[in-house]
Order: sequence, then structure tokens, then C-alpha cells
Amino acid sequence: MADLIRLEKLRREFPSGDGTITVLKDLDLVIEAGEMVAIVGASGSGKSTLMNILGCLDRATAGSYRISGRETALLEPDELAALRREHFGFIFQRYHLLGELDALANVEIPAIYAGMAPRDRRARAESLLDRLGMSDRTDHRPGQLSGGQQQRVSIARALMNGANVILADEPTGALDKHSGEEVLRILEELNAEGKTIIIVTHDMNVASRARRIIEISDGVILSDRRREPAADIAPVAESVPSGEKPRRGGYLRSLTDRFREALRMAVLAMAAHRLRTFLTMLGIIIGIASVVSVVAIGQGTQQQVLANISSLGTNTLEIFAGRNFGDTRSGKITTLVVSDAEALARQSYVAAVTPTVSTSKTLRVGSQEASALVNGVGEQYFAARGTKLAEGSFFDARSVRSRATDVVIDENTRKTLFADDPVSPVGQVLLIGNVPARIVGVTEPQQGGFGSSQNLSVYLPYTTVQTRFLGDLSLRSITVRVADDVDTSLAEQDVTRFLTQRHGSQDFFILNTDDIRQTITSTTQMLTLLIAAIAVISLVVGGIGVMNIMLVSVSERVSEIGVRMAVGARQGDILQQFLIEAVLVCLIGGLCGIGTAFGIGQLVRLASSDFTLIYSTTSIIAACLCSTLIGVVFGFLPARNASQLDPVVALSRD
Repeated sequence: MADLIRLEKLRREFPSGDGTITVLKDLDLVIEAGEMVAIVGASGSGKSTLMNILGCLDRATAGSYRISGRETALLEPDELAALRREHFGFIFQRYHLLGELDALANVEIPAIYAGMAPRDRRARAESLLDRLGMSDRTDHRPGQLSGGQQQRVSIARALMNGANVILADEPTGALDKHSGEEVLRILEELNAEGKTIIIVTHDMNVASRARRIIEISDGVILSDRRREPAADIAPVAESVPSGEKPRRGGYLRSLTDRFREALRMAVLAMAAHRLRTFLTMLGIIIGIASVVSVVAIGQGTQQQVLANISSLGTNTLEIFAGRNFGDTRSGKITTLVVSDAEALARQSYVAAVTPTVSTSKTLRVGSQEASALVNGVGEQYFAARGTKLAEGSFFDARSVRSRATDVVIDENTRKTLFADDPVSPVGQVLLIGNVPARIVGVTEPQQGGFGSSQNLSVYLPYTTVQTRFLGDLSLRSITVRVADDVDTSLAEQDVTRFLTQRHGSQDFFILNTDDIRQTITSTTQMLTLLIAAIAVISLVVGGIGVMNIMLVSVSERVSEIGVRMAVGARQGDILQQFLIEAVLVCLIGGLCGIGTAFGIGQLVRLASSDFTLIYSTTSIIAACLCSTLIGVVFGFLPARNASQLDPVVALSRD
């Protein structure tokens, strides 16, 4: 028979304190294909270490190990995984079945990493379990099976990929006598079929069933003897599955199946530790909910501020006589006149223009009187300033031309002079100074800008105020509402140029209310950004929590990692599994955080009808991406640590 395994001067040393301990000492060994070999020795003799090296679970410190002529010392980790996946089948003393999976799923694992088609691997796994007498236990988990049944599942898993070499580590050590006999009989039948069987045991009764017995002690082979096969061993029994290599699927299918397996195991692991998973998510939930809510609060605040500014008149330019508000000569400047307003009204960028004059007078209704600001305005004033009616109507252009004594009062005036009058003030006569005027409308409460919102204000046609109260045709100011599609800064520049040409000098100044809007908007944005930055800190803390929990998860599942590596999982498969779990934790936490943010919005809406959170689609998408990124970034280190574990070290931690 051809050489299958060849060891030359193989040595394995382990660090021990400041020195090393030699477990295997320059072994020379050849095992031919189709042999049934028993490696026997007492505990500490080095037999298990030898089996780990033979199965590519461990590497030799020195010497040569060739399998089918390939030098294993030159192979990369994934190439060693391919050897374990395609040539070796492991039967462990402690079975090493995955507790979250049923018997059928445990048997299928090697075929998933080998890329076998789902239908084919399921059929093969069912066939193996059926022929091993486990057809009625395929949906049972390891905890629901006896020791003998678990070992049969382990044997089926070892045969799943059509392994040429079966490595059995104390296969009967944890079984009763009857179950142990059944397992040995199965191994004999597999050997009769042509498979190479290597049994590691300390029991000479088990070793006597092999055709070749290698005795090892203190890392040295003491004896290597052969015996004739027993006459009662059947050549091939019906209970033994066929040794044909199963068919492999395509590369893309292999990637898909491995991803699905990683996803399934991630979900199972999260479900198995629900409380821990939730507590891990909690940091992400709080962080995402904080960020989304803060952005929504910021946008809601910004919209409300802009709405308040709109009540003052959005996109408006206030043109005043003089150089600034403190100009002592402004009262003597009379060049700001109605014709300026009429000329501005003809400009393409102007939506509305109104001349304004003002004076203070005493208002009287019956026995009630109060001081108020009398505003002389044009019919477009109310549209320019965004003023709304509570009742009645505004005066029109006809009232302006005829110098009518139609007056519109504000809510403060109504409350002051008509609080005890159950009848609407519209239509009643209001004495302004010595001039009687008919009330035609009442305005809704409005933000008062920089003055006190408690001031009383009444509005008459500016022509009426000029002729009946001031006796002067000059204007205090001109209010210009800029068209919505025009930049107010450009409009301000053009108005300055236009009036300077008309007056021969710049004897006026302009208050651009859009500057106020932009300043307040910028301030609210900065505050939102600041609070959002604080909320991001909770995201980072949550990410660190994810990393810590994933590190704990890796340490708890070292044995599972070892089993998966033993049956052929690549480093990338292990990395993918734990990375998917971290991303799932963060992504689900992110979605829960977004849901929490919407819940906060509903609570705010129920508590206050005046304020609404405005959710940004961008911030929600960014939150999802951010939570996923946290999973990748903070989950990578634990996942990488898991993928780089030494299989033999992982398997030893049970």
C-alpha cells in the first residue's frame, strides 16, 4: 500500500516557565492508506499531541510531517483547514457537538464549509444518520441524546465529507460497554471499506481491535507491531455508509451557504443569551435614539424659530432714514418718500412694498383709554409682515387713496380696551387722539420683534396718518418684501444702489431680517450639532460595550470555534460568524433606537401640541449606517481573535 502519512524526526515542544518541555521526541512513523492503527500509551505519553499533529490541529516544532506527499509545515492556515475538511474526520471522546443545533445540523456542518449543495448535504446527512441507527433522532439536540447516540452523530459528522482518514480520540472513553462495542464495530467496518482509521487510546482492549498497535511513552515510540485482522470482521456492512466523495457545489453557492450558516449561528447565539444581548444592545439603542431625537428636536426647534421669524415678515428689508438707529440727524432727513416706495414696487425682485410712518397717541373707547403706537402703513404691509387676521378685514388700496379712517387693531389693544365688551370690536368707533376711526379688523397675536410684545399697536393707512396726525409727507421707513426666489443679500445690494442713485447719497440704512433668520438658524444648527456630538459619545460607549461582550462571547465559545476549525472552517468563516453577530447586535440595536426616537416624538406630541419633532431621513439612514459601522469596527477585534485561535488550543478549552 502507498504511504499516506510520513513523519520524520518530528518534535513537539511547549513552553514551560523559562524553558520548554518536549512532548514528542524525534518521531519517525509511516502509516499506509487503509490501515487501522491504534496509538496507545498512558496519560502524558504524547499520544493525543501526536493525533492533533496528524489531524493538522497542531503544528510540530521541528521535523517533517507529510500527508500524501505534501509537507504540512509549508501550508497556510486555510490550506490546513482544507486538509481537515477534505481528508480527515474527527471522532472526539467528548463528542464536541454544538448544543444549539440538532443532530442533522451537526452532521451537516463540514459539508457547509466544503460547499456541498443544501439538498445534497441534507440527503447525505440523513442517510448517514439512518445507517447509523439515528433516523428517529435527527431533530434532537445533543442534550436530548445518550452518550452512544452523541458518538454516532460525531461519527456521521466525521464521514460527512467522505474523509479518507478517521481520527478517533478515546472514542469509547465516555461510553458504556455496549455503546463502546457498537462504536468499535462501526470503525472496523469503515476500515474494511478502505478508510484509514487511527485510534488514540489508553485501553489495550480497544487497541487490540486494530491491525497495528503503536505504543508510545514519554514522546518516544516503544513498539510498533502488527496483527492479522479478526476473521469475524465483515468486509462491508449495510450499516456503514458509502465511502464515495460527495459532490461539491459551486464557489458562489459555497460562499452563500457559509454566510447563511454564519448568520444562523449568530442568531442562535443571540437567542441563547437574550438578556446579555439586550444589555449589549442597550448602549446602541440609547446612542442611536439620542442622535435621532436630538437632530429631530433641533430641526423642530429650527422650524419653530423660522415660523416665529416668519411672523415678523420673512425675506424683508426695512429701509430707515439716517445712517443707523442711533443717528441723531435721522429725524431731519426727509428724503425717504412715497415715490421711493412706488419706484421700488416696480423692481422685479420685489414682492410687496409698503411705506410706514408712526406716532404715539392715546386711544379712547368710552371710559377706557390707553397709549398706543399708531402705525401708518400701506395695504401690502400685512402681507409683507405675515400678519394674520383674528376677525374682520384689512383696509385696502382704496382706503389708502381716500385717506380713510379705517383702523386695524392688535390683540393687545382688544384686550385692553374691549376686555369687558362681549360684542366684537369690529365696526365700533375708536378715538385716536382727537380723530375718530372705525375698527375694520383685529390681528392675531404676533411676535413683536425686538420691542415688547405687550405694546398696543393700531394700523391706519399711511396717507391718513401723514395728513391727520403728522402733517408731514416724509416716511419713517419703507418695508420691502423680497420675492421668495431671490437672495435677500443681492436684493439689499440692489436696493442700496437704486436709492443712492435717487437720493444722490446714502442717507438711509437697511435692516435685513433675513440676516436675523440666518443667524438664529445657524445658532440652532450649532446647538443641535453640539448636543448630537454629545449623543455620539454614548454611541462610542455602546460600541465599546459591544466589543467587550463579543470578547466574552468568544471566550465562552472557544470550544465551538475549535470544533468548526476541526471540521474544516476557514479563518474567514470564523471571522465572518462573529463579525455578523456583532453587526446584527448593533443593527438591531440601531433599529430599536430609531423606534425609541419615534416613541419619544409621540410622547412630545402628546405632551405639547405647540412643538413637534421633525425627523430627518438623512439622520435615520446615517444612524443605521453608523450602528452597522460600529458593529464592524468594534466587532472586528473579537472576531479576528476568534479566527486566529489555534484549533488544538480551542478544542482543549471545554
